[in-house]
Amino acid sequence: MITRLLNKKLKRTNKRTILFDCYFNPNQRALPLVIFCHGYKGFKDWGPWSLVAETLAKENMFFVKLNFSHNGTSLSQPTEFSDLEAFSNNTYSKELEDLNDVIAYFKNGAHKNRLDLKNICLIGHSRGGGIVLLGASQRNDISKIITWASVSDYRKRFNEGSEIFIKWKSEGVKYIENKRTGQLLPHKFNFYEDFIKNENNLDIKKAIKSIKQPVLLIHGDKDDAVNMEESQLLNKLSSSAQLKIIEDANHVFNAKHPWDNSNLPEALNIVVKYTVEFIKQKSLT
Repeated sequence: MITRLLNKKLKRTNKRTILFDCYFNPNQRALPLVIFCHGYKGFKDWGPWSLVAETLAKENMFFVKLNFSHNGTSLSQPTEFSDLEAFSNNTYSKELEDLNDVIAYFKNGAHKNRLDLKNICLIGHSRGGGIVLLGASQRNDISKIITWASVSDYRKRFNEGSEIFIKWKSEGVKYIENKRTGQLLPHKFNFYEDFIKNENNLDIKKAIKSIKQPVLLIHGDKDDAVNMEESQLLNKLSSSAQLKIIEDANHVFNAKHPWDNSNLPEALNIVVKYTVEFIKQKSLT
């Protein structure tokens, strides 16, 4: 029987509260702490992420998934983009800070009797893949890093010099449609300004070059949001990474939101299998 602690609140001084979930086997101790970071326009309860959490918890891992504090959801509506003001003020720096604060929460004693804090693993999907690589590169307490369809470069996302970028700079805000909900999501120009100010700490390629811990990069060969060449590049830059390409898999490994099936899509099931084996230090086949 898996214990689920859902929509827990990590309150912080002068910062937005982080909402997170924990999944674990209550009969086991010294569990690896596995923290999952969602991607752009994502949230912790998107699609089958809860089913992923259940699966890893059954493998005797203490699985944590969080909503980044400025991802656009709210404490009362964790699956809806109901706080567009927060969304408009998001930055990569804030997401990195969120991850570090969640790690600190557990390292400072939360569930300490259940956890093996010498075995902290990070998983990031898409933009979250970049965040976990950055986080791991700036710490010495992360055991393993796993990315799912990760980006390799935040700067290229801005399309500097394009007409859209010039208009964004001039007007101070741009809007991106959320095709799933039809909402127009605002992005303030300070997102870019924060990146430029902190670019040295937000350089994913530099980060993976410095990481000595084992890294598993997983990407679908039919990804039309983040080309698999980005994970291939990260693999070339790393001295400690291995790459797995999933055939016939899109950016979310053939999942969708909402996900009503009790089983994972086959592509995502393979991703989870590789992830479990990697965390348990089994050889990948």
